Amino acid sequence: MSRPHALHARRWRIHRLLMPLCLATALCACAPAPVRNPIAQWVPSPNYDARRPVLIVIHFTNEHSAAQALHTLRTANSGGPVSSHYLVGDDGRIYQLVPDSERAWHAGAGRWGSITDVNSASIGIELDNDGDSPFTQVQIDNLLRLLADLTDRLRIPHTQIIGHEDLAPGRKDDPGPRFPWAQLAQAGFGLWPQGPLVDPPAAFDPWSALGLIGYPLDNRAATVRSFHHHFRGMDGDTLDDQDLRILYALSRQLGAGGGASPAPAG
Repeated sequence: MSRPHALHARRWRIHRLLMPLCLATALCACAPAPVRNPIAQWVPSPNYDARRPVLIVIHFTNEHSAAQALHTLRTANSGGPVSSHYLVGDDGRIYQLVPDSERAWHAGAGRWGSITDVNSASIGIELDNDGDSPFTQVQIDNLLRLLADLTDRLRIPHTQIIGHEDLAPGRKDDPGPRFPWAQLAQAGFGLWPQGPLVDPPAAFDPWSALGLIGYPLDNRAATVRSFHHHFRGMDGDTLDDQDLRILYALSRQLGAGGGASPAPAG
């Protein structure tokens, strides 16, 4: 082999050996670097994981189409920029707008149990619904598919599924009294009274039970309206005997191991 040809062959062999290394280096350069504080020495630990949501919040869009809702959720409404992780159309189509690991702007002011920054601890699901029409069956069917995926993949407790109005009584009214919470309960999602309802003892405190479930009690009449929408599918801002039976059953379920709403992970 002539000298120029031998030199060319050596260069080609070196190039082939270095190519995977160069490619790996380029890929590493493209990967996002971990966020580091410049005033601290970086001594990395492997003992961590991503922040995880512990709650799912269901909304209705109060818009007239999925296209209109998608536009709003990607821009702003009268109160400023808004978003949610998912939107389920009335035709059952599921849209994702924000990664599960990121903080969407869907809950606003409010709290649920010990969770005061709900956006940081939750997944938001919008349902394409104008607030007055019944939810379609295909929409609920695919919502159930989505709930099964999220609770399994993100390890969110099945009882930790609430409505927007539950965390913000008086400020929000979605998903409203038409939303089929009982159907979700039949599929194993959401907190729901189990077994026959019985009268509570005379010392039973319904407000403590509402607080144990997670409801804020700043505006008690508004809290009762949200509770009625969720558990009885009706309006009204005063507690009656059936409410007491439901609250007694729920408080016993939580006291038996359901626990109050956990604080945000991480």
